[in-house]
Formats: sequence, structure tokens, C-alpha cells
Amino acid sequence: MGLFDRIKKGLMRTRENVGAKMEELVELHEELTDEFYEELTDILIMADVGVKTAELAVNRLRERCEKESVPNTQKAREVLKDILVEIMGSEPMRLSSPMVLLVIGVNGVGKTTSIGKLAARLRTVGRNVIICAGDTFRAAAADQLTVWAERAGVPIVKQTEGADPAAVVFDGVQAAKSRFADVLIVDTAGRLHNKTHLMEELKKISRVVAREYPEATVKALLVLDATTGQNGLAQAQVFKDVAEIDGLILTKLDGTAKGGIAVAIRQEMGLPVRYIGVGEQIDDMQPFDAREFINAIF
Repeated sequence: MGLFDRIKKGLMRTRENVGAKMEELVELHEELTDEFYEELTDILIMADVGVKTAELAVNRLRERCEKESVPNTQKAREVLKDILVEIMGSEPMRLSSPMVLLVIGVNGVGKTTSIGKLAARLRTVGRNVIICAGDTFRAAAADQLTVWAERAGVPIVKQTEGADPAAVVFDGVQAAKSRFADVLIVDTAGRLHNKTHLMEELKKISRVVAREYPEATVKALLVLDATTGQNGLAQAQVFKDVAEIDGLILTKLDGTAKGGIAVAIRQEMGLPVRYIGVGEQIDDMQPFDAREFINAIF
């Protein structure tokens, strides 16, 4: 299955929600009326694009259709796709060597599986990858990560449950340096009940990396579960408050009809989507491409 076909299949539920309703709307309204724009706004909101972003997109559409004398709703749909692509943008993550990727996010969003899939993906493009099990708080987190490391065919650095995460990261950095790894992927604890604790833990990990691995580029990737919809925005805000986030990994897009949350997060949070998860297989994580994403939805 080709890349676009895989994304298209993964976004089937969102397409049934957005694309099908858009098709009905275009068939119902041939002319560009206020009613058409209002119903279009509702469709986007129902897909979790969010009220602000939906209104922004439709207002831009209305302006562009008037300016360019767009003749009908069929053509307006194509203009809308262009506008959504512009809102989202495509910013592939630049890989450098050596690099440390801190993967953050609440428990249950698919952080562990995302790390395994990301490791496998980076390995397929020739990168030497090591995984570091820095989440020592959640029971069996390291064991689950070990399974994914084995599936991805990459080594893992870990300690016992309850160990100091910064100490595990220290070991991970030493392993990355001695094995000349290109990328060290660090799992971090996903608890949000105490912002201060989360911030201090991430700062401590960052200090260890900066001190022991000054030559490495450090980036933080936030993992969000697409099925949580607008709650994902709230999670993103909490993590943005405590960490400098380079981009998002959006998981479980195949399990939701509201994939429009990707557009909302980009517009309202200013955070680019780097990778999307569209299935359960190890190769079902794909680099995000705004044009392919929007085409797959429509």
C-alpha cells in the first residue's frame, strides 16, 4: 500500500464525517450563499477543527471566493482545501546527528508505541537509534518499551522501576556516545497532576543532556491522542507551559471521525504536526504532509 493510500485508509472515519458531509453540502447548494457558509462552518466544527479555526477558514474562503469570482460550491471546496493546507503548513522535522528526542505526553496517548514506531522509521532511513526508558514512574513502562524496541530492532537503556529518570537518561547519553548513535529517543513520565513536578523533572533531564551531551541537538515531541478531540488542546497547553515543544505526534487518527483536531492545534497552539499514527502496525507512523492529510480527508 502506497503512502497516500495508507493515510487515506487511516483517515477513513474522518473522511466519512467530513468528506461525505461536504459532498452532500455541495450537491445541496450550487451557489455560494450565506446558508452554504454557515453549514460548512458546522461541518468543520463537528470534525473538531474548533470554532475559532472553523470560522477563520470559512471567512478566508468567503473572501477568496469573492475576490477570485469563484463560480460555485464545487470550486469553493477546492479553495477550502488550499486554505486548510495553508493553515496547517508542512514542516518536516529536520534530523541532525547526534540528536536527542524527548518524547512527552500523558499516559494512554500512545507514547510507548509512538517511540517504537518512530525508532523503526528512523532506522529504515539509515539512522543509528537508541531508546532510553526515562519513564520510571509508571509500572511496566520499561517492559512495554522493551517489547517495542525489540520490534524496531534497536537497543534500549533502562533501570528498575522507581529509579531517578535523570540517572537513566545519563546512562542513555553515555550509551549513545559510546555507540555513536545518531538519535537517542527518551521516554518521559506522563503524569499531569502536578505541573511543577513535571516541569522540574523535564528540566533535570534537560540539564543532564546539556551537560553530558552538549554536541547533541535536543528536541521535544508531544504525543497527543486524536480521539480525545478538544481535550488534546488542553493537554497541549499544559505541556507548552512547561516545555519548549518542537512539534507533535498525533496518534490514533484511524480511530476517530474528528481528525480536524490536527488543524485546530496547529492554528490555535502554533505547534506543527511532525508525525501521524494511522494504524497499529510498526510502519503505520508517517511523516505529516498537510496536502496529503487534507486530500485524504476530502
